[in-house]
Amino acid sequence: MSEQEETSVSEHQTPSSDDLPEGRLRVGSLDIDAQGIARRPDGKVVFIEGALPFEIVSVNVHRKKNNWEQGVVTDIHHESPQRVRPGCPNFGLHKGACGGCKMQHLDAAAQVAMKQRVLEDNLWHLAKVKAETLLRPIEGPAWGYRFRARLSVRYVVKKGEVLIGFHERKSRYIADMQVCPILPPHVSAMLMPLRALIAQMEARETLPQVELACGDSVTALVLRHLEPLSESDKQRLREFATEHGVQWWLQPKGPDTVHLLDEGGAQLAYSLPDFGVHMPFKPTDFTQVNPYINRVLVSRALRLLKAQKTDRVIDWFCGLGNFTLPIATQAGEVLGIEGAEALVARSRQNLAHNQALRAEQSPLAPTTFVARNLFEMTPAMLVADGVADKWLVDPPREGAFALSKALAELHQQPELRGGWTPPKRIVYVSCNPATLARDAGLLVHQAGYRCVAAGVVNMFAHTAHVESMAVFELA
Repeated sequence: MSEQEETSVSEHQTPSSDDLPEGRLRVGSLDIDAQGIARRPDGKVVFIEGALPFEIVSVNVHRKKNNWEQGVVTDIHHESPQRVRPGCPNFGLHKGACGGCKMQHLDAAAQVAMKQRVLEDNLWHLAKVKAETLLRPIEGPAWGYRFRARLSVRYVVKKGEVLIGFHERKSRYIADMQVCPILPPHVSAMLMPLRALIAQMEARETLPQVELACGDSVTALVLRHLEPLSESDKQRLREFATEHGVQWWLQPKGPDTVHLLDEGGAQLAYSLPDFGVHMPFKPTDFTQVNPYINRVLVSRALRLLKAQKTDRVIDWFCGLGNFTLPIATQAGEVLGIEGAEALVARSRQNLAHNQALRAEQSPLAPTTFVARNLFEMTPAMLVADGVADKWLVDPPREGAFALSKALAELHQQPELRGGWTPPKRIVYVSCNPATLARDAGLLVHQAGYRCVAAGVVNMFAHTAHVESMAVFELA
């Protein structure tokens, strides 16, 4: 049980079950891990896997603490109107069920509403921040959306067969996946042929992983191999690639060793058509899992940023330039900052690529990429980066604490600023509502900002993962 869940035990107001037959519980809500939350007549909170709000259930409890319990639903005596039939045969609470999704039994619209509540609860309970406006949730296709995935591989010697897929629920074993509806249909249809391919390979016992990366027109598969591949195995990969229209990349060691099996072929890339931006990437690069949502996310972020030709904008945690390059179509000057020199080099390549593509269009604004440890930011470093009218912040799960703290210190100690002024507007894109709330508390209570808007982004349908966006303005 996480610290955040411990907090919810005492704060969450769930209807009690004191008017029900003994042993039955009334579920009042869901927690951040998609577990139903109920209360026993004595007030003890029970977290229930597989239960939904408004249901009356029986539970098999497998974990007990002083003020909470955790268990699995065994019977549903009154079913929620939000319960739906899961769209995947691998989903469920049964032995061997896939652990990739947690909420396929909950109506898609209700999933989004639950994530919105998680965002609001985190902002208020962790930071005492309430957005002035709730943004309409960004949502898209609930199936076939996952263009990136890391699939584990295991050759089961006793059965003489190969398993490829996500891990089983709370297990190190691999689920026996024959299809996966959250993957693109052509990739889901490839799972069984892929299993047959690996089973035929000489190296089948030393192939732990296949990573998927889909671009707009290219599907790449990265094969992790612990031993050098024989020529006959490479030929098997080539034949599979020809039959199924994929690119094979090989990874003998770490991510830096990834390379094409055979040079040539189409380039792996995605586009942001609203901005005329084309983004080449390698299959092990970080790109958003859901390209449909990413396009809407970037467009909304830039509308909220309100960059103008007179503005200088900083894009913190810029990655490959997913936000930076679209900003450069609207702002007057852009600075992209990332933590690793290698990633900054890739960003510069994407900048040059898009400048060349736009030779006959309006050019991109002057854009610079630099590398910096963004988890050790100081007020002096912020001042050294110069005045920016607006910020786009898109950190990893750890959030942007050092950045927010440095901004707060500059607000509280004006003598450190010199001629530096803080950004008038900040758009913060988050993949963790808890760290967003922590940083929002600093920005609102210590750095002189208002939280003018916030909303969720359903990047990962059917999972408990909550992406969100918040907008801050100087008060």
